[in-house]
Amino acid sequence: MTKTARTALIEIRNPTLKDVPRIYDLVQRVYGNSGYTRGMLQGQVAAFREGQFIVEYEGDLVGYAAGFRIDEKTAMGAHTWDEITGGGYASRHDPNGEWFYGMEVCVDPDARRLRIGQRLYDARRELCEHLELKGIVFGGRMPGLDRKKKTYPEPEEYLDAVTARKAKDPVVAFHLRAGFEPIGVLKDYLPADRQSMGHATHMIWRNPYYPEERGTKGAVFASKENVRVATVQFQARRVTSFEEFMHNVEYFVDVTADYRSDFVVFPELFTLQLLALEEKKLNPAESIEALTRYTPRFVEEMSKLAISYNINIIGGSHPTRTEDGEIQNVAYVFLRDGSVHAQEKIHPTPNERHWWNIKGGDMVHAIPTDCGPIGVLICYDSEFPELARRLVDEGARLLFVPFCTDNRQGYLRVRYCSQARAIENQCYVILSGNVGNLPNVENMDIQYAQSCILTPCDFPFARDGIAAEATENVETVTVADLDLSDLAWAKAQGTVRNLRDRRFDLYKTVWSDKG
Repeated sequence: MTKTARTALIEIRNPTLKDVPRIYDLVQRVYGNSGYTRGMLQGQVAAFREGQFIVEYEGDLVGYAAGFRIDEKTAMGAHTWDEITGGGYASRHDPNGEWFYGMEVCVDPDARRLRIGQRLYDARRELCEHLELKGIVFGGRMPGLDRKKKTYPEPEEYLDAVTARKAKDPVVAFHLRAGFEPIGVLKDYLPADRQSMGHATHMIWRNPYYPEERGTKGAVFASKENVRVATVQFQARRVTSFEEFMHNVEYFVDVTADYRSDFVVFPELFTLQLLALEEKKLNPAESIEALTRYTPRFVEEMSKLAISYNINIIGGSHPTRTEDGEIQNVAYVFLRDGSVHAQEKIHPTPNERHWWNIKGGDMVHAIPTDCGPIGVLICYDSEFPELARRLVDEGARLLFVPFCTDNRQGYLRVRYCSQARAIENQCYVILSGNVGNLPNVENMDIQYAQSCILTPCDFPFARDGIAAEATENVETVTVADLDLSDLAWAKAQGTVRNLRDRRFDLYKTVWSDKG
């Protein structure tokens, strides 16, 4: 048998979440800081992985194309790039959409001799044929418009001239050669594109294999995609050593792993039990300072548990002195592959700021796991809807809320806001709180909790939007199976469709990192 002389030098495939950092590096090379954030790219992959393509040449990532499915009325109507792409996250992906919307093609300038753009457009065509979509639609650049504005005052005149070969435009010409036809101009499509004066060509490609006569098809969803989650309602208790504390934690990791849970979440600041080890009573500032000394050991031991019990652990939260010298309330996420992620609490409560001098973090991002992206909102953060919306735009379908509340009023603020986050973002929200008391530990005198697993409110979900909940103020474990494919149904054809029905033409959230 003749041996293959060499392996393929160029490969086109759908990316995974692990490819996001490499895609981000490509975007930075092409666009600089004005391109996508990592969160946007993660959202694109998470929303519709099948519609994203990367090209690798000799192991280097040299091309990326992003897109999603959209309904015909939206695709063919007037729109801006920001509106139709959901601010760059592809969050308006419709699993039942008849058209494929191309939101981005990005090619390494050093690899353009390889016809990377053509390969990416061909991949999109093959996808449309495979999914039996009507075709491809997008807003295309016309970078020669600014130079020709005196000759052609209106963008439609310029487009007609280029189509009739009376004027030259490299991008429009490429699209025409690739088989696309212009059906008009999208005004103010992308204001940042000065060469195109903010406008775009409204381009389409019609799938010649689209079956015009076919029965009505329902939304295309994945098969059942169950994830088992567990929440620990953790009893505050005195411990005599760090080892005893970890033994108590390991007990619950062991129990939830025996139930074959994919995730287990512990409460906010549950490591405050370690203050019982101090020889004298500390004031609040001294207490938090003392806890930060346990951070390296805590992270190491929790990571070992995640690996040995094969479970993803949301490790509540733990005070940590960060690289800039501030003490922040940090949720560590320990994945069963051995990786560790950190999510800072963005909004410390007035109490935390006053008693413990805890500072707020400055970033919130979805965390990639083997069950898809997840998000963490520490207690008070659940009461700020912008944070949850960003995490969901980045692909999170599970939001974990470790909390620490001393009375029923505080608990209900977290509970009601978390239920709102589940409804408005069509996602699952899992809460975990402390119970019991820690005498002589400042600000942990009493605790109130009723940990729960919340769902959206629609037909596939639990009647009251509660998949499971614990008894108040009792140490226990609560477990539920959550079907992620039900979320896809709700987003596409639920009674209400909060994510798709957002008015991107009226409002949007602008983040300091441009996400």
